[in-house]
Parts: sequence; C-alpha cells; structure tokens
Amino acid sequence: MNESEVLRRWRLVLGGHDADGTSYGLTGQDLDRDRAMEALYDSERKGGLGPSAPNVARWLGDIRSYFPQSVVQIMQKDAMERLNLQKMLLEPESLAAVTPDVHLVATLLSLQHVLPAKTRDTARQVVRSVVEDLEKRLASPLRQAVSGSLARSVRNHRPRHREIDWNRTIRANLRHYQKEYHTVIPETLIGYGRKGHALKDVILCLDQSGSMASSVVYAGVLGATLASIRALRTQVIAFDTSVVDLTPVLVDPVELLFSVQLGGGTDIEQALRYAQGLVRAPGDTIMILISDLLEGGDNQKFLQRAAAIKQMGVNLICLLALSDEGAPQYDHGNAAFLMSIDVPTFACTPDAFPDLMAKAIKGQPLSQGL
Repeated sequence: MNESEVLRRWRLVLGGHDADGTSYGLTGQDLDRDRAMEALYDSERKGGLGPSAPNVARWLGDIRSYFPQSVVQIMQKDAMERLNLQKMLLEPESLAAVTPDVHLVATLLSLQHVLPAKTRDTARQVVRSVVEDLEKRLASPLRQAVSGSLARSVRNHRPRHREIDWNRTIRANLRHYQKEYHTVIPETLIGYGRKGHALKDVILCLDQSGSMASSVVYAGVLGATLASIRALRTQVIAFDTSVVDLTPVLVDPVELLFSVQLGGGTDIEQALRYAQGLVRAPGDTIMILISDLLEGGDNQKFLQRAAAIKQMGVNLICLLALSDEGAPQYDHGNAAFLMSIDVPTFACTPDAFPDLMAKAIKGQPLSQGL
C-alpha cells in the first residue's frame, strides 16, 4: 500500500478536521462518503441531516450507495440514537429509503401508535419485507428439524405401511434374517408417531420490554412457523405488566408483530401464571420464556412460579435473548436460580433455534448449550 492510499484511509477515518493531521483532500465518491459520515457522526458540530424529510431520504439513499449493507444497518441504528431519526421515520419518503432490517422493524413497532395514516402502509410494507426475508432464512430449517424430531419422539408398533421406520424395524428384527431368502422377516414393526394430531404443546412467552425488541421480532416469525406445523399445538403470549394472548393472529406474523406493544415494565410472574393455565399435558409441553429476567414485579413470586411449572413436568426453557446480537444484559441472580432447578438458561441465535426445538422435542438436555 503506497503512502497516498494510507493518507486517504486515515483521512476517511479521522474525518478531515484540523486535528486529522493528513492534509489530504478527498474527491469524487470519497468526498460523498465523508459528507455522509460527517452528517451523522459530526452532527453536533455541523447540524446533522437537517429537519426536512427530503434531506433524510436523500441521506438514507446516499449511504446505501456508498457503503455495504452491514455498514448501512449500523449507520441507520446510530442515526436513530444520535439524531432522533424515529421522528423522521414518520414521513413515508424517509421510511421508503431505509434499508429494512430487524432493528428498523423494532423501531417501527415501538412507533406504531404515533405513525400518521400516510406512513402506516409504508411501515407495514417494510415490516412484511423483513418478515419474508426471515421466513426464507429460518422457516424451512425449523420445520425440518421439528418434523424430524416429532416423527421420532413417538413410536407406534402397529404402523401403516407409510408410517414404518424401516431402519429401526430392520435392526430390531435382525435375528429373524432368512439366509435362503436373503432377507429379514420382521416379527415386530416399528413406526413413527401417528400424524394428524398434536404430539407436543409449545408455549412461547415473549417479554415485550424495550430491551427485548429484536428478540420479539425473531420470536414472532419463528412462532408463526411453529404454528404452521400440524403436529404441534403452538400458543404465543406477550407480556409487560399485562399479558396478551397472540395465538389468534399466529397465521400472520406481520399482524402478530403489530399486536406487540414494545416498551413498558415487566411482570414475568404474571405471564408465567397465565402460561401455566394453558398447560394441558405437562409431560408433552415445551414452555419457552424469552426474557432478560429483569423482573419488575415480585421477584420471589416469579421464581416460585418457575419452580412450580418445572415441578409439574413441563420442559421449561429460558432464552435470555433470541437475536444475532452479542451477549445480552440480564439478571444474573435469576438466571442462576433457574439453572439451579434444571431450567436451561442461555442466549440463542435464530439460526440455532431449530436445533434447540429438535432437542427439546426429543427430550435431550440443553443445559450444556446447543
């Protein structure tokens, strides 16, 4: 790398004010990139993006031209925090220029009650585009993992032909091998579990406090996918200081997400009490609490409720986060208690969720992670 290229890169990093020390002049796209960065990161000194929606829309379009998508998403998130971009998103032309991602969906969900009528259709289109992308990425692996685990979690010894598990049947009947016919005569048939009825119950409890926003978006899409699997009976509830049952809108993940009320306090005990009332067959129920465990209600009652659900025989799992982000903030004391009563407690990425569900259905331990 020659000296000129080194100076160019340092000039872009340092921002070009008197203290940068490079005396390097930018031209062309480098200058445009620098101005886009300056509008965001030197906003206190230069006045930022300006108050008008066209300026915001232009800036959002510029950064999509000058930077890769991963960088664009970071800059959009920083703009929301540094420049109060939420207010600017109330204009449809600004919203249409934003690169859709999970963080943007979370922001729109938190703003849904103040979105003007002219922006609501655009907001729904943005949310739907993100949901469709997530479904393409996550739905098929989840369905395959769950369906395979369900088929093997319940055996039946009077299977129809299409239900026969040939590998297990052959292994179980090797002693009946007929040498003269070069085949096995199966005395016992082993089949997969009968289809057409629910074999497992899944209850998702979503903490909709502001810190769990990304997790709620992923959980909404994954919950809708689980609901599409006939052999599962899936129920989803969301909670803050109150509880709302989202099961009736599981057929449409976009509608489910717009039914969430991001922000507010947290009463985990109340949510678990409601979820406990949904349990009909404890041994066949998987209850997943998605929460950072920062209880705003009676913490002791929350821990007692969790212990009672575990004692019922429910497979209770706690996900401190369901997102692609780094290590979450959470209540370490509550997490330690849950682990002490054999409730697996850890953060999980969306891509690892299918494996989690497969292990949970088969009754395999999750305490060591995925």
